[in-house]
Amino acid sequence: MMTLDKFEEAADKVKEVVLPTNLIYSEYFSEQTGGKIYLKPENMQYTGAYKVRGAYYKISTMSEEEREKGLITASAGNHAQGVAYAAKLFHVPATIVMPTTTPLIKVNRTKNYGAEVVLHGSVYDEAYQHALKLAEEKGATFVHPFNDETVAMGQGSIAMEIFKELPTVDIILVPVGGGGLAAGVSTLAKFLNPNITVIGVEPAGASCMKASLASGHVVTLPEVETIADGTAVKTPGDVVFPYIQKNIDEIIEVEDQELIVNFLDVLENHKMLVENSGLLTVAALKHLDCRDKKVVSILSGGNMDIITTSSVVQHGLIARGRVFSVSVLLPDRPGELVTVADIIARHKGNVIRLEHNQFVSINRNAAVELKITLEAFGHEHKQEILDALRKKGYDAKEESPTAIY
Repeated sequence: MMTLDKFEEAADKVKEVVLPTNLIYSEYFSEQTGGKIYLKPENMQYTGAYKVRGAYYKISTMSEEEREKGLITASAGNHAQGVAYAAKLFHVPATIVMPTTTPLIKVNRTKNYGAEVVLHGSVYDEAYQHALKLAEEKGATFVHPFNDETVAMGQGSIAMEIFKELPTVDIILVPVGGGGLAAGVSTLAKFLNPNITVIGVEPAGASCMKASLASGHVVTLPEVETIADGTAVKTPGDVVFPYIQKNIDEIIEVEDQELIVNFLDVLENHKMLVENSGLLTVAALKHLDCRDKKVVSILSGGNMDIITTSSVVQHGLIARGRVFSVSVLLPDRPGELVTVADIIARHKGNVIRLEHNQFVSINRNAAVELKITLEAFGHEHKQEILDALRKKGYDAKEESPTAIY
């Protein structure tokens, strides 16, 4: 059972390994929501995520015999690094099974901590089954990423830190994958203040916990599809599920598109790189009535590879209306291209890409196609440029950019 005494022990123990992640007051999100919004930046941990808390505390409670067998786990990335780093500190070997879709940065960092990495399956659940098989074959000690009370209590130390900094917190938003973080944080939070509201946030494409709560028992989703790879779990943990049932007040589902725009918000306003799973709680703010409430959003991690970062930035700019493409049909005669360029320049649009296609029509004199990808200040500015082109008589149609840079 998870008890207050054990949580206090866990909170003291993890101090040996965690970096301070003091709450950050967000003026931007506070203005957006009407509440007082604070961010708990677990993306700033040494391993880039909160997972080191549970891994370190779990290994600290093991016997010498259990450690000597070697450790094995399955993870989508962040728990992998937590176990690998903690195992290094305890001088024990670790094998980590990760999905083949795991971002490269998470794979490489796990290897750099000295762990053996095995890539298997396309999602966490497939990696998990393979890890169990290897654990049996090797006789190794399995460290579950979320379905373990000891691990959950290590993760729950986050709540202790939140209350020490902000005793009057009204709402804590916590990401949900398998449920370990949510179980730990919500259970300790309710010990410290039974009246607090703790809300779990899941990606809509992997909402296994919401489905399980609705059914009253753990259920397995047929498939998961989300850019929030750290929470792409088909089946929540049955050990932690009762704690979720008791202590989580609500589950909010967030669409992937919301994560994309919030990535830009956090990056531009707080100068922090937060991975998609870590952004769930930020995206959830718009689903809540935060007025006059003190709300803490837990940013669970920041391990994001460069290719994914680039993709999310580009899609975020498109969603914000700061990058767009327009197709313009114009007569094939000298000066037309200059006229279009002049309109864009006068309205302060910045051309990124330009394609001039003379063969869009059999009758070149009637029309050629000009495809332009532009930078704008937002949706209003974008519309201003489109209106100016149309006012000049051009057939200007907005299109989705196929590439930006």
